[in-house]
Amino acid sequence: MKKPSPPTATSRHNLRIGPAGWSYNDWFGYVYPTPRPKGFHEAAYLSQFFDTIEVNTSFYQPLHADHAAQWIERVAANPAFLFTAKLWQKFTHDPTATSEDEKAVRAGFDVLRDAHKLGAVLAQFPFSFHRTSENVVFLTVVLQRFADYPLVVELRHASWQNKDTFDLLREHHTSFCNIDQPLIGRSVVPSAEVTSPVGYVRLHGRRYDTWFSDDPDTPAHERYNYLYSADELDPWIARIRSIGEHTRDTFVVTNNHFQGKAVVNALQLLSALKEAKVKVPEPLRQHFPQLEEIASEMPEAPTLFPMGLPSTKRSKGTA
Repeated sequence: MKKPSPPTATSRHNLRIGPAGWSYNDWFGYVYPTPRPKGFHEAAYLSQFFDTIEVNTSFYQPLHADHAAQWIERVAANPAFLFTAKLWQKFTHDPTATSEDEKAVRAGFDVLRDAHKLGAVLAQFPFSFHRTSENVVFLTVVLQRFADYPLVVELRHASWQNKDTFDLLREHHTSFCNIDQPLIGRSVVPSAEVTSPVGYVRLHGRRYDTWFSDDPDTPAHERYNYLYSADELDPWIARIRSIGEHTRDTFVVTNNHFQGKAVVNALQLLSALKEAKVKVPEPLRQHFPQLEEIASEMPEAPTLFPMGLPSTKRSKGTA
């Protein structure tokens, strides 16, 4: 198979930060304006603030080619924008994937790639996927099967966090996904590992009480209902800078999505790493006054909060 074509680059290193997904009803009134303006599209709106979004619907079913084409048009106003997309879970959670399944997956991904809008494909394996000889073979087959994409692998069990795994990924030109998650049992710990020219970071939040919960009375969104504090983001800022020293492109994705908390933390990371103030969605700054200190524009309406809150009042990470 041919090696993946590199995304177009504007500098030696490209840093792109953004949220995981955009289709959340609870984002209206938080991230998105309400009532919904005529012709409004979430991806187009977010592309005003970010240079990437991780497509997560492709984890549950193959991405339709016509949808991919429409999304490319939606983000066209931002030429630096690249999508990343999750691989269909049938290839990471189910050993029965067929060649027809692969064909269906490629139909959507190839539209993004051919338009030079596919920054990475993320293969996310579950915590239950431990390192065994059988699973090494399983993983290797996935790496070979999708070797023509800029592939990233997310492994959540600590049995994979070792030199042998990193060497395997380097051999297949695949990126190791550095993640932040609740450290329960043998969870992968925070890292700044680089195994390909593409660096990748995902922040899931730290909801220890709901991460592995099977309580039917707990809403599914509670797993991702977490806001990182500035102190919790600081070590990741250092790791992201380290990753950027060894990669061509680095993607940082915030997955703590409930009520737009992923967007808040993505903006904070973007401001810190770019060392500049950033454009902030107007509804969001009304709910999260700590954004005033990094906002590059004045609010559209008077705010109850002073501009440029002192650093001693930065939000602590609670849900």
